[in-house]
Amino acid sequence: MTVLMTGFPGFLGSALLPRILRRTDGEALCLVQAKFAELAARRVEELVAADGSLAGRVRLVEGDITVPGLGLEAQALREVTEAWHLAAVYDLAVDRELATRVNVEGTRHVLDALEQCPQLERLHYFSTCYVSGRYAGPFAEDDLDVGAPFNNYYEETKHLAEVDVRRRMRDGLRATIYRPAIVVGDSRTGETQKYDGPYFIMQWLLRQPTRAVLPTAGDPTVTRVNVVPRDFIIDAVAYLSGLPASEGRTYQLADPHPLTVEEMTDTMARATGRKVITIPLPRAIAKGALAHVPPVQRLMRIPPEAVDYFAHPTHYLTDHARADLAGSGIDVPSFRSYVAQLVAFFRAHPEVGSAAMV
Repeated sequence: MTVLMTGFPGFLGSALLPRILRRTDGEALCLVQAKFAELAARRVEELVAADGSLAGRVRLVEGDITVPGLGLEAQALREVTEAWHLAAVYDLAVDRELATRVNVEGTRHVLDALEQCPQLERLHYFSTCYVSGRYAGPFAEDDLDVGAPFNNYYEETKHLAEVDVRRRMRDGLRATIYRPAIVVGDSRTGETQKYDGPYFIMQWLLRQPTRAVLPTAGDPTVTRVNVVPRDFIIDAVAYLSGLPASEGRTYQLADPHPLTVEEMTDTMARATGRKVITIPLPRAIAKGALAHVPPVQRLMRIPPEAVDYFAHPTHYLTDHARADLAGSGIDVPSFRSYVAQLVAFFRAHPEVGSAAMV
């Protein structure tokens, strides 16, 4: 068995790869851009040091999803039996051209390349809950085209990419789609590779005195922020991907009971030792100030695009995920149960940034 993976050595791919290989007796072929080759090699060394059974089973090949054929010789794909497509540009401020080239055209190139894999048994594709756009209401796992506007080009292009994947599934491609919500660090260690989402609020609170001020957009008592830790995503995907019944399914890996913005703010305030005074603002004004008033930008260090997710109207249903995870012991932990670990890691690792791997 040969597993093809894109998106290594990214945050999710690095943690998922050992789990995939533990349930197979084959090897992994990881498609890596030249600029990430050194990082990928170090990551493989770390994985082998942690689990000796992985020695000699991870092969790094230079390639690029943005070019037809992925930059590989056709022969390299002949033995692929399982494919994992995680590579994407995850940047809420990404421009349309780059997002289209990586997320849409890149996915199309992967799908085209998989047509040259005669032994392919299944594609595992990572999408995002936010293919919903700003849909006001419950969004189910089988939903996709609901006519809602998008917050940014990241969401829009991930939506278009999933449309392509589903079209190929209708044409016979055996695949499973995973849609994570906002992914934060490990719930046990706090470890993460990137600070975004709730971390923007966390850093702002920690840079203020004990009594802190926090502008809020929309109605914080109603709007909910759907956050899940990396270990839940890895555990859930590792389990679901091994189920024959998961073929053809879409799973929203989200918290079925997410905190409201007000509850999340209170939770982070306690974890950071702050007393928070909230200042309600219309979403457009909050984004405008962060985007166009340099002193506000420098002071808060919160990208304007992040504001949308603290005034997001969509509720993500998780019926498929909960049904197929039933009995596995895998469940979404409450944000309250692990926020202290996230804060501790954030304090200890100021070197981690918020830039996307592109």
